[in-house]
Amino acid sequence: MWSVQDQRLSARSAFISDSMEKIGTTLTQHIWQEQKTHPQSRGSLSELLYEIALVCKIISREVNKAGIAEIYGLTGEVNVQGEEVQKLDEFTQNIFVNILGHCGHLCALASEEEEGIVNLSKEKELGDYVMLFDPLDGSSNIDANVSVGTIFSIYKRVTKKGPGTMEDLMQAGNKQVAAGYVIYGSSTMFVYSTGNGVYGFTLDPTIGEFLLTHENITMPDKVKNYSTNERDYHSWPEGIRKYIDEIKKEGKVSARYIGSLVADIHRTLLYGGVFLYPSTEKNPNGKLRLLYEANIMAFLIEQAGGRASNGQKNILEIEPSELHQRVPLYIGNKEEVKKIEDFLH
Repeated sequence: MWSVQDQRLSARSAFISDSMEKIGTTLTQHIWQEQKTHPQSRGSLSELLYEIALVCKIISREVNKAGIAEIYGLTGEVNVQGEEVQKLDEFTQNIFVNILGHCGHLCALASEEEEGIVNLSKEKELGDYVMLFDPLDGSSNIDANVSVGTIFSIYKRVTKKGPGTMEDLMQAGNKQVAAGYVIYGSSTMFVYSTGNGVYGFTLDPTIGEFLLTHENITMPDKVKNYSTNERDYHSWPEGIRKYIDEIKKEGKVSARYIGSLVADIHRTLLYGGVFLYPSTEKNPNGKLRLLYEANIMAFLIEQAGGRASNGQKNILEIEPSELHQRVPLYIGNKEEVKKIEDFLH
């Protein structure tokens, strides 16, 4: 006969199991399941991803209350990219550095907001990974309440010990061990990959957990949209102008452009299509950052069955020459990106 305590424990276990079945898979559970497929793993990458998720929950909370907390607007400062710094940019940068700089899993950290390597806490041991991130992409849209996002990329260090170096940070995109973004919109979504497919998790604010809502995302074959800022049409390469003219003439593809990279790529990933940010006369090397934006999105799009190019070669094969290197970006459905390359040639 079971004791009353045993019966209570059994009932509680059944309740928890039933509740979790209704809730679904959490991000924490999914990361742990991914870790089990790598028996040699010591769990450092998993713990680093947990920390990133925590940071993004905090950012989500602040983005959602930015107006009443008076953290809209500009700080009056200019970042390394020559862009005016938003108050939320500064806040998100500090949150990332304060939490991830103390996690003990990194040996180097680099931000799109800073010129060089970010100083890590000297109180913690150095880890085996480096991370590059854009704390708040699309922040110029904040005051208009347009979706913004966080972008991150993780590599295994190549140096043996000590503080991380530029050599650790400036690796080709195909060396990424994990990459992802978080989009803060009508809901907050965490989209990531460790090289085994792309998965999307939506934040349930009532329980404070990211729940699996988009399993093994695959880009649709049909090209429904193209996304680009056509303001610069007349300063694009001739091949890109011809490509855009052709798809407009065909009339089968709709123009969709938000102006927030995370939001534009997120739509392209889920609905299919192509995103273009060509070189221009003003920016002959392109405008998007290779290490903080292009590599990350290319990694995710390729994992979902798409392709990313600078017009000449796969984005993930480019060997970086500087920390804030810029590139043109053509990304989306494979056939469409190949067609763009043909037009450019």
